[in-house]
Amino acid sequence: MRPTVLDPLFASVSSLPGVGPKIAEFIARVTNREDVEDCRVVDLLFHAPYSLIDRRNRPGIAFAQEGQIVTIEGRVDRHMPPPPGRSSQPYRVMLRDPTGELALTFFRAKGNWLEKSLPIDETVLVSGKVDWFNGRASMVHPDFIVKASEAENMPLVEPIYPLTAGLSPKSLRKAIEGAVARMPDLPEWADLPLTQRQGFPTVKEAFERLHDPRDAADIDPQSPARRRLAYDELLAGQVSLALVRQKVRKVPGQPIRVKGDLAARIIANLPFSPTNSQRQAVEDIMKDMAGEDRMLRLLQGDVGAGKTLVALLSMAAAVEAGGQAVLMAPTEILARQHFATISKLASAVGITVDVLTGRTKGKERTEIVERIASGEAQIVIGTHALFQDAVNYNNLLLAVVDEQHRFGVHQRLRLTAKGISPHMLVMTATPIPRTLVLAAFGDMDVSKLTEKPAGRKPIQTVTIPTERIGDVVGRLRSAVSEGKKAYWICPLVEESDQSELMSAEERHAVLARELGERNVGLVHGRMTGPEKDAVMSAFKNGEIRLLVATTVVEVGVDVPDATIMVIEHAERFGLAQLHQLRGRVGRGAEASTCILLYKGPLSETGHARLSILRDSEDGFLIAEEDLKLRGEGELLGTRQSGTPGFRIASLEAHADLLEVARKDAAYLLERDQDLTTERGEAIRALLYLHRRDEAIRFLRAG
Repeated sequence: MRPTVLDPLFASVSSLPGVGPKIAEFIARVTNREDVEDCRVVDLLFHAPYSLIDRRNRPGIAFAQEGQIVTIEGRVDRHMPPPPGRSSQPYRVMLRDPTGELALTFFRAKGNWLEKSLPIDETVLVSGKVDWFNGRASMVHPDFIVKASEAENMPLVEPIYPLTAGLSPKSLRKAIEGAVARMPDLPEWADLPLTQRQGFPTVKEAFERLHDPRDAADIDPQSPARRRLAYDELLAGQVSLALVRQKVRKVPGQPIRVKGDLAARIIANLPFSPTNSQRQAVEDIMKDMAGEDRMLRLLQGDVGAGKTLVALLSMAAAVEAGGQAVLMAPTEILARQHFATISKLASAVGITVDVLTGRTKGKERTEIVERIASGEAQIVIGTHALFQDAVNYNNLLLAVVDEQHRFGVHQRLRLTAKGISPHMLVMTATPIPRTLVLAAFGDMDVSKLTEKPAGRKPIQTVTIPTERIGDVVGRLRSAVSEGKKAYWICPLVEESDQSELMSAEERHAVLARELGERNVGLVHGRMTGPEKDAVMSAFKNGEIRLLVATTVVEVGVDVPDATIMVIEHAERFGLAQLHQLRGRVGRGAEASTCILLYKGPLSETGHARLSILRDSEDGFLIAEEDLKLRGEGELLGTRQSGTPGFRIASLEAHADLLEVARKDAAYLLERDQDLTTERGEAIRALLYLHRRDEAIRFLRAG
């Protein structure tokens, strides 16, 4: 049960003054809630300002700097409406102070409204940005106009929040003030010596200060209020990971102790020999699985480092021990591709492999589910469908989860909930910096694959401005006529008014005209599974030479003879994502090229990002740089997926607090594993406040 003290914060956001259905919808969007029904008052508390406007700067008209926000006190001198019939010209009101004259400029303004708000000879305060033209000061549409006698109605310091189209700063500010007013006094979950050492305010004070900053120092990530809230968020994350972990550990593992005959036979059939880091990873996994505790290991391998082979050799050990193994992939395309690769190698040594996805229907599905239940299916590959209630395993010993950051922590626990306690190997091709591993996965053991398999050639990466797109198309034309294969990645599916980004559908039409309809295919996320598969297999078989796609090809699509990758609007993608996409080429014996098309002028960060990519193929280095440049939410895919897409904490600014939170969580659960002490009860409130209550269910369940 959620502690009743939190009830005011879990009321619907539409219960706040001034929030009707439309505004509630905008608030849900800006706070990353998928559903208005799920948007609560608490979500506004975590919607932090990123900057502020200081209206205390009163230099006098003559001393106002170009482009600065200033507050001017002056006397209204005269009104200058536009000539009759020329409504497109501005309405000007001239304001004087002892230092000079300022033109207040209004477009399409109602004259009678201006005469009322700015009567001649009235002393007023105006605040806004000043521009200078030919030695004359002007302020276009001031943010505030108040009579000098009502000066206290003008906010002097104003926080600036992230917004969404349709939501005005005023409406959002009013809703946030309503949310802060509902903040109750909460029990203290932080350790007293820690709060004293760090100078932390109480939780209530921290939220009040966050939304009512006095100066720039209050907006700084290192301000005491921000650090307090960041620590709380990191602690909630670490406690929930530790609870989940404790639950996972409570169920003893089934030790797998085998000679490794099957794995040895698979290796003997390979046309190449495994790299040293692949051998090391397999050794670590075998050691973990032979122990009494369940294995929980993260396998990080850069693009093309050969994670699939490590997974197969680990699964072969489970089969040799008389059990089953599953490999869960995030998408249909990826699951079917793993199946194609793995079944070839496994069936050669007599292991039976099945594939089960949401698309497997009818009789075929029934037969596969029966084979899984009888144990005849030794390795099962698939999507979420593997964990549906109708699917029962005969003796599941190992679960491999691919691209973990696309599944929440809780999905990997659905297995445990089924009363199955397999060893777990989590794989990711997004190299994740250590701090991020801690935040997202707790203290998971980590193996890294750092070498590329033999025979992989380096990929040449070039950056080209969009003005030279014609040269790129010309180069593709000759490449396609020589029988080469290429990808062309676009950021959007279809043309939209809001954005001038080239959409996949439009780019496909242009390239089909240039290179011939027959040669060009299109694949994007809105197509159905069978449609995508048909295009992908045509590309694989060489019926199509150029594949225009959105980022659905980012993870794991394997066409070894594709040698050219063009990424349009490369400046719009994250570094880690660009690195993933680039990894779709350079998988065969031929030299490959990646062309990053960008629209100038690039920002400094944009410039830095593209240069890092041009100069390095080391995914781990790229991930560290990406973390510095963009922050952690983006690194793990979308912020919304809520893995560690923190709302207040930032791993660059608060890495020291992550370490503290991790130790605190471990210490706390060692002494009070069911959270029943006074501090334990407070921690329960913390978990609910941060919507981590899934973890509390594990307390009750176990």
